[in-house]
Amino acid sequence: MAAGTGTQLALYGHPFSSYTQKVLIALYENGTPFEFRCLGPDTPQHAAEWQRRWPLNKFPLLVDGERDLAESSIIIEYLQIVHPGPVRLLPADATAALDVRFMDRFFDLHVMTPMQHAVGGALTGVTAKREEALAYAAGKLEMAYAWLERHLAGKGWAAGAEFSLADCAAAPSLFYADWTHPISASYPVLRAYRARLLARPSFARAVEEARQFRHLFPLGAPQRD
Repeated sequence: MAAGTGTQLALYGHPFSSYTQKVLIALYENGTPFEFRCLGPDTPQHAAEWQRRWPLNKFPLLVDGERDLAESSIIIEYLQIVHPGPVRLLPADATAALDVRFMDRFFDLHVMTPMQHAVGGALTGVTAKREEALAYAAGKLEMAYAWLERHLAGKGWAAGAEFSLADCAAAPSLFYADWTHPISASYPVLRAYRARLLARPSFARAVEEARQFRHLFPLGAPQRD
């Protein structure tokens, strides 16, 4: 823990939440000590405190002493500045950092967002809305998959040779996107990248911790992964 903070970090979220997983990956990568405060029906005391701290009711939320931090990308950048560890998730070089931030935004906006749109449609319980949302997501995800297949060629990780913030974003987004609109065999590079993410110990841990909640996925969670 960085000098001067004096308190343990606390993370409000849910293990099955894609954006919570994104931050968990960063924390696990560096072995950063923190208290996980799960938001669910069995922990109403956490929900009340979370809503007091962040009335927009979005998670994850990181608490560091008197400081509350929302938005997963901001949280991860904050961790690197204030609670750095052996794994640097954003390069020191400004131009290289832009590449990482771009890929982080790509996964959040062009993979995670369409996937969540499909999930939202399914949660309505209305067949027509479910099918419409799924069709919309499939079109958006197919475009994203095709771009990623070209972009990832010759790369070990999303922004190059080193695991970064971009891969923290990629892991949960591609994990759930493939459940929503499967990544076909015509994208072997992307499929191999998703497999590497699943094999990464930090994400493997997050996936395992969320396994018991798979029944909550409204489109049907596969037995694989």
